[in-house]
Amino acid sequence: MKVLIIEDERGMALEMEDFLIKAGYLCDLAFTAKQARQFMEEGPYDFILLDLGLPDKDGLLVLEDAKKICPEASYIILTARGKLEDRIRGLDLGADDYLPKPFSLLELQSRMQAISRRKSGLKGNLVELGDFTVNLNTRMVLYGDTDIDLSKKEFDLLSYMLLNKNRPLTRMQLSEHIWGSFSDDDYDSNYIDVHIKNIRKKLTVYGPAEWLQTIRGVGYKIKL
Repeated sequence: MKVLIIEDERGMALEMEDFLIKAGYLCDLAFTAKQARQFMEEGPYDFILLDLGLPDKDGLLVLEDAKKICPEASYIILTARGKLEDRIRGLDLGADDYLPKPFSLLELQSRMQAISRRKSGLKGNLVELGDFTVNLNTRMVLYGDTDIDLSKKEFDLLSYMLLNKNRPLTRMQLSEHIWGSFSDDDYDSNYIDVHIKNIRKKLTVYGPAEWLQTIRGVGYKIKL
């Protein structure tokens, strides 16, 4: 999943980036509102983490603009501001959560996961897919007690489709959210097709996986 970190404190921004990359996210860093807008116009993003105290523009105004540019992103405000009116205005403008500084990176990740589950309609980290169980927290796919060995990218694909269940996703969408942005010259839909084929091959050794569907001329989806 793609994350834009908008934070002018470089040490904190780099620390968040390092932590989230290790957790499997793709990250871009913006230290000013101007840089953030450039990134957002190139988008798309799954999460935008926004500091309110930016040097060139108030973060609440950035949020207001961002919601127009990236309406499908989830927004978490990160700030040292403690005023209740700032929190209320941020939530009224469309922020999904508010995390005061200083905060734990583990709590940030937990809140991001909770927002993803809530928006996808999932009630917990364990999801039943036919005879398979996916644990979004431990990144495991189980058939009974058997752990199916998916690669990191294979699990990333499966979990992203699961968080967008019943929604057809194009190969380009999947590539952007798993590998990052591709230019027209280096984009190759075969990246996705090969990984989906490998996922199916590993799953069907144990049981049917009709819930992983190919949408002809479009891409793929998980049907629940």
